[in-house]
Amino acid sequence: MSQKIKKFLDKFGYTRIIIILFLIMLFIAAFALELQTDSLISGILNRAGMNMILTLAMVPSIQSGTGLNFGLSVGILCGVLGAVLSIAMNLTGWQAFLIANGLGIVFAIIAGYIYGLLLNRVKTQEMLIGTYAGFSVVSGMCMFWILAPFKSPKMIWPYGGRGLRVTVSLEDTFDKILNNFLLREYNGIEVPWGLYAYIILLCLAVWLFSRSKTGIAMQTAGSNPRFAESCGINVDGMRIIGTILSTVLGAMGILVYAQSYGFLQLYNAPLYMAFPAVAAILIGGASVHKASIAHVIIGTFLFQALLVVALPVTNAVLPEGNLSEVVRIIISNGIIVYALTRIGGGE
Repeated sequence: MSQKIKKFLDKFGYTRIIIILFLIMLFIAAFALELQTDSLISGILNRAGMNMILTLAMVPSIQSGTGLNFGLSVGILCGVLGAVLSIAMNLTGWQAFLIANGLGIVFAIIAGYIYGLLLNRVKTQEMLIGTYAGFSVVSGMCMFWILAPFKSPKMIWPYGGRGLRVTVSLEDTFDKILNNFLLREYNGIEVPWGLYAYIILLCLAVWLFSRSKTGIAMQTAGSNPRFAESCGINVDGMRIIGTILSTVLGAMGILVYAQSYGFLQLYNAPLYMAFPAVAAILIGGASVHKASIAHVIIGTFLFQALLVVALPVTNAVLPEGNLSEVVRIIISNGIIVYALTRIGGGE
């Protein structure tokens, strides 16, 4: 029996066991402090849902052999640009959300292709170069946000200021359009079924693609490039396809995030958004060579649950000053740093 338990623990991963135990301790503390656990669970469902697609964007990148997509900001900016254009066209509701997605996908396909060509030129250094590429594109877009000739009063600075605001409200466009669709409450716990239906559709699409002829060829090229070449598979082409898919999912993911958050964040906001997604999928059990939908779901829920529960518990224990926010930042960045130390194996 002990051998079976040890085998299970090795397979499940000690990292996830430690995080689950820590999360259980936080929930016990929340009960002891008489916090509203129903609102905590609602917060976990909301936070996990709004971040799930960004984590899902790591799957095609890993499967194609380019590793973790630290240049996810490229795709995120494509989605933000699509949203900005839909607001500039004075669109609202589902029309604004769908047009933003359509424009974001078009931009992401173009940007993903160029980004994929770059990664093919820097093989074995994709994650490092991807980080620099993401940071560079964010800095370049900062100048674009200032100089772009947008006129919509919803986005530009008031009193004749030039350029777009740092945050743009989505209240009159597609604010919480997925979260409020099919929203149901069970004993005080709000479940955004519309949001999760959208996530399930995208997860299903990624899973079906991974089972297709092209998807299998892409995974073969990512796991064993020499064998793939001997089978006549264009390895560089498969890497570009994986990068394009990852960039497209990043563009769609930021729109899901923005509609749930209620605001569109410009300028430096996308700079570090790849790191929580990387940490989540690593915590879920993925590695730089292997990733699945299950890793995305498990990792995102664990990572976001810790952040949601840690803040109110810490705030109740340490109400003085801003110590709770400091502890939240320590926990958040601590999880990211720990996840990045597991980058080689995922065990």
